[in-house]
Amino acid sequence: MKKLIAYCGLDCEKCDARKATLNDDNALREKVAKEWSELNGVEITPEMINCEGCRSDGLKTPYCDSLCPIRQCALGKSVETCGDCTAMGCCQTIGMIISNNAEALNNLKPNKK
Repeated sequence: MKKLIAYCGLDCEKCDARKATLNDDNALREKVAKEWSELNGVEITPEMINCEGCRSDGLKTPYCDSLCPIRQCALGKSVETCGDCTAMGCCQTIGMIISNNAEALNNLKPNKK
């Protein structure tokens, strides 16, 4: 499994928060903070937009670090991703991602490299 595939199957390489972090791009941090604030109905500041990937060592946004229920569940079950969990097919927590994102579901399939 590619290290930059998140527990939920999303590809961290495509994430603007990660891109902003790696490139130290404050304009992109501002854009992401604004979009995520509107999307989630909470205030997210540009200073919070620092992440190197969900399963990578290093920086994570506050949400990804400690609030994401998918990441917390996977860490608690000690699985590499949700694709390794026997309950994935009926899990409501991961369902909110994989029911709307075919790429994420495909990334979680067994033997996906």
